[in-house]
Amino acid sequence: MEDLAGLLHKNLTGIQARIRAACTRAHRAPESVTLIGVTKYARLEWVSELIRLGCRDLAESRTPQLTERAESLSPNVHWHFIGPLQRNKVRRTIQYSHLIHSVDSEKLLNTIDRVAAESDLRPRVLIEVNLSGEANKKGFQKTELLQTWHTLCQNRHVQIAGLMTMAPHVDDPEAARPVFRELAALRDILQAVSPVQIRLQELSMGMSGDFEVGIEEGATLVRVGSALFEGLADLSLN
Repeated sequence: MEDLAGLLHKNLTGIQARIRAACTRAHRAPESVTLIGVTKYARLEWVSELIRLGCRDLAESRTPQLTERAESLSPNVHWHFIGPLQRNKVRRTIQYSHLIHSVDSEKLLNTIDRVAAESDLRPRVLIEVNLSGEANKKGFQKTELLQTWHTLCQNRHVQIAGLMTMAPHVDDPEAARPVFRELAALRDILQAVSPVQIRLQELSMGMSGDFEVGIEEGATLVRVGSALFEGLADLSLN
């Protein structure tokens, strides 16, 4: 019977192989894509083992859990914040975040900028864009972002590093392709009109069900949770 380390290793190496294959199809170097392990539903022992296996980019969606795990686990981890960020929790979040993926409004970006100035920090952030049109998804609408981009770029204490989006939750990964392709095109449009100090190098798009399509369309960051920890809950019951 497989143990925790063996099953997690199999899951991780399988995902890494799929990332390499997607990069080959897209004529990209595998090093151009960072796998982010989404640990928000994972038990602490799973996360510890994942770190031991070499996964150094992990993500949480709630500030208390981000804080707890960042303080208790390896200091060599890059923690990503991927959930809705409440403005009253910005100060705590930016202390522990290597990258915040979910800046979904001008008010939130302004708050991060103000708190960063007070804290003498320069947090890296991604602008979340709602390209699927789904009402339950957060993020800037495309037209809104194009109209406010110049104003967003005036914030001096944050580093806008790129864009993030979430595709519709459907069974066919190909349904995500138009959304991911549109995000890449939008990034190019915004980069062309951005101040010289803003480099939109990151595209965070793709999750367990569609990360290969995301890579084929230019993702530099893929957020994988359920596929990493598949089978571990059943293993603990045996």
